Amino acid sequence: MSLYRGMNADELEFQYELRSKEADFDGLAAEWIKRCQDFRDASDVAVDLVYGKGEREKLDLFRGAEGGPVLVYIHGGYWQRGDKAMYSFVAEPFMAAGVNVAVINYTLTPACRLGDIAPQVRRAIGWIWHNTEELKINRDAISVMGHSAGGHLTAMMMATDWPAFDAAMPVDTVKAGMPISGIFELEPLVHTSINDGPGMDVPEAIRESPLFMEPATDAPQLVIAGGDETPEFKRQSDAYVEKFRTATRRMERYDVPDSNHFRELERLAEADSVVFQKSLALIKG
Repeated sequence: MSLYRGMNADELEFQYELRSKEADFDGLAAEWIKRCQDFRDASDVAVDLVYGKGEREKLDLFRGAEGGPVLVYIHGGYWQRGDKAMYSFVAEPFMAAGVNVAVINYTLTPACRLGDIAPQVRRAIGWIWHNTEELKINRDAISVMGHSAGGHLTAMMMATDWPAFDAAMPVDTVKAGMPISGIFELEPLVHTSINDGPGMDVPEAIRESPLFMEPATDAPQLVIAGGDETPEFKRQSDAYVEKFRTATRRMERYDVPDSNHFRELERLAEADSVVFQKSLALIKG
């Protein structure tokens, strides 16, 4: 039975279930966790800074340069898994290039509704904006990047009316966005095992889909996917760019060559990779 774009439940599961497509996901996760711990131990980092009242409303700030730009990084895990401690390594080349990196946590489903998560990310960005003097970073140079579910949340931040969220914050609080393998239309996930945590119905999925929310500014975006992603992930990124790119809103699509949904982050963490260089250029304006 067709459930979405002519696909049945099995076909949708294949398109959106990703761990089985990594030969040894558990081994990769263990490798990343150790790599991140080693990196944190050797870095100038403030761990578990509290940005909100929730138990997981904390962030790690990697200090690249006093007064420098700040990149807010949002981890993935389909809004039900993941932790900032597993993704610290992404900050390494940005720090070396003089960028401060805030890697954030947020409450996971089913402990909250999916619609409760974007407001937490806004609180994190608001907390950073209000505390930049103490943090010694440039609040006029905030960019946002996120992977997978974090890519969805990145797009949600690009669509945020910041003065409506906090009257003190300017409409252009976020100067650039880099969603990596983002989910911009959530409806297909309703019909897969991925929905075990979020528990969305179709109306909720539509409400939380950035594909139906125009970006609030013309801030540039770099919309990234892995070259070896499933066709649906590439289609989602293509659809987001095609819908919202204008003559004044620069939105570039880039596929990381020979990389699946997870390995693209390893390429991002390589200072000589095209995806890192493109991201750094956007952050530094």
